[in-house]
Amino acid sequence: MRIALAQFNAVVGDIAGNTDKILALAQQAIAQGADVLVTPELALTGYPPEDLLLRDHFYRECSKGLGRLMDLDGITLVIGHPVKQGAERFNAATVLRDGNRLGTYYKMLLPNDEVFDECRYFVPGAAPLVFEQNGVKVGVLICEDVWQPEPAAEAADAGAEVLVVLNASPFHRNKLPVRHDVVRYRSEETGVPIAYVNLVGGQDELVFDGASFAVDKHGKVVAQAPANAEDLLLVDAADGDIRPGSMTPQPGTLESIYQALVLGVRDYIGKNRFPGVLLGLSGGIDSALTMAIACDALGADNVHAVMMPSRYTADISVVDARQMAQTLGVQYDEIEIWPMYQAFMSSLAPAFAGRPEDTTEENLQARIRGTLLMALSNKSGKLVLTTGNKSEMTTGYCTLYGDMAGGFAVLKDVAKTLVFDLARWRNRDGEVIPDRIITRPPSAELRPDQTDQDSLPPYEVLDAIMTRYMEDNRSAEEIIAEGFARPDVERVVRLLKINEYKRRQAPVGPRITHRGFGKDWRYPITNRFS
Repeated sequence: MRIALAQFNAVVGDIAGNTDKILALAQQAIAQGADVLVTPELALTGYPPEDLLLRDHFYRECSKGLGRLMDLDGITLVIGHPVKQGAERFNAATVLRDGNRLGTYYKMLLPNDEVFDECRYFVPGAAPLVFEQNGVKVGVLICEDVWQPEPAAEAADAGAEVLVVLNASPFHRNKLPVRHDVVRYRSEETGVPIAYVNLVGGQDELVFDGASFAVDKHGKVVAQAPANAEDLLLVDAADGDIRPGSMTPQPGTLESIYQALVLGVRDYIGKNRFPGVLLGLSGGIDSALTMAIACDALGADNVHAVMMPSRYTADISVVDARQMAQTLGVQYDEIEIWPMYQAFMSSLAPAFAGRPEDTTEENLQARIRGTLLMALSNKSGKLVLTTGNKSEMTTGYCTLYGDMAGGFAVLKDVAKTLVFDLARWRNRDGEVIPDRIITRPPSAELRPDQTDQDSLPPYEVLDAIMTRYMEDNRSAEEIIAEGFARPDVERVVRLLKINEYKRRQAPVGPRITHRGFGKDWRYPITNRFS
């Protein structure tokens, strides 16, 4: 029996388009001798469809898509889709062969943590599904079902000799080895080989990295699809096991993160049909990395960089911005903001009389820049990419309606220290980001001789505290007990707490850690817990 794992990029809500893709993949699989085609979780609708699942018409369109797939002969299809029966909704997989439904499996375990919210929409299934193909009994599981022992054990008890798992497992840093381990445990427990197919593509803040694979009955990975690309992975089951097949080398940690960011940008812009992107290019490392990612995702012809210097912008910042724009070949403009700033200050002078300068004047510069970028966006239709990183989002070192103004925050889940690592990685085969941008002390350049460390702890310290407190849910006292200075810990925790209102107004951005400021961060703005 030959199984084809259809690792493809579904578009949420495009049921007709997703059906077309599945039909095309099925024809490819037939041409390559496959007996079974397995799609990712909810492949018919894309994942996650969120509150589209609350609309009755959504299920009628799903039925039309399944009807089209039933017309296909010559291969067995295992199709992920939602089902509504009366008042109950299920995350399902239906097995189709030559116009017949061999059965429908309902996902047993519904994740309701991290980015998952399946208990809002679905009720759990209660029974395994095993079908026969070429004399081999095949059990069906869906995503979370393979992360716990019981569903796989029930399928094996029902006679399954091979398990196929439909997945929409989002990327985060170093996620693939975790998947390998989980699937290996299930295989070792049941003595059954497992074929695991995963969705690929960006969907709002989520990035699905594909990297589908198969393990033999001893838990050894014997076939591996590429990450962050569509693929049809063929695996052969014979004599109670899965034979060794194609093994695509997987990217290292920095490469996998960079690829995920590129994929997230490409699909957010492409699936939402924006004609291109704009960004403010400051001569600093965050905007430089953002532009490199945007060019790799969309091509330089679809990227417009705007340098908006003020009297506090260093000459070398302008030089470096020009150099990088020329290297990548993007559209590049410079708009001086100081005359606009002076006009604002003149208008505000009566209201500001007698008050000393503070961050108000700094924020005004950022807001002028945000206004200019949004005006260019409105005129061109291009989406503004914001350039702030996770460290800044944690501490509120960002300006509402200024550098936060835009439609997609590329580095929203990328800590500042990781920004530097990714920039160096991007330059591995030749300088794209000018080296001086990487080696200079970071600065917002909103006042004379400013550096980020005037207002924040060193980024190595800040990011380590942020990771422990925000991503790993460690308490301040636990972090202090590790040796971090109490003033630094209390400062970071306080800044994180008081800036929740800013994060609620920030654009979405691709998630690359196991906890980002998005679906998996739901803290109250009004909050006196300390």
